[in-house]
Amino acid sequence: MSYLRATAEGVTLALRVQPRASRTGFGDVLGDHRKLAVSAPPVDGKANAAVIKFLAKFFGVPKSSVRILHGETGKLKTVAIHGLELAPAMARLAR
Repeated sequence: MSYLRATAEGVTLALRVQPRASRTGFGDVLGDHRKLAVSAPPVDGKANAAVIKFLAKFFGVPKSSVRILHGETGKLKTVAIHGLELAPAMARLAR
């Protein structure tokens, strides 16, 4: 899983976000990124908020633990999730 990396504080996730999708959820692996479709439009930060909300719920962490490091205005994003270890994150993504 080259899109998932361990850090001192938790993990980082490399995503390719598709806004205005019919449903929110993970898709295929695209090179070094994992596709994440969100139903929110890319207007006024709504898609970024949807990404944070989905990842927090998916991994069972508070929304304050999820932060977009790079790519706030683009489709390619790097997201940090603090307090999450690599092994449980990998197991959750493998389902």
